[in-house]
Amino acid sequence: MELSSREGVGMSYMLVLMKSFSVWTFTLLVCLLVVGFPLVFLVATVGVLATVVLQSVLPMSAVLLVASSLLGGTVLLVLSGAATLTAKGIHPQEVRWLSWLHGETNLIHKPMFASCPLTCSLIQ
Repeated sequence: MELSSREGVGMSYMLVLMKSFSVWTFTLLVCLLVVGFPLVFLVATVGVLATVVLQSVLPMSAVLLVASSLLGGTVLLVLSGAATLTAKGIHPQEVRWLSWLHGETNLIHKPMFASCPLTCSLIQ
């Protein structure tokens, strides 16, 4: 009995770790693509310049080499960041700026229309 309950606890802990790692991977990737767009643009520019330089030096396809190294570096960066956050025990539910991920919306937005300075007093 004792052994089976330990296995159940260990299995649920692994499930929580896998869920946390998956959520962190998704969140970091979305943040990189949306918020880090200038960084992505800069990395792409450096990649194009590296391709032009390497094409004259290497007899193989420099485009394939640079593209695979940039994509591999990005994937490695996102996965290592997610693994680090998961290993430190920081769960996505504990992070305040990830409230959109859990469906918690404490912000109440009132619609603001162009004619509101004229008509808002009539509605309220």
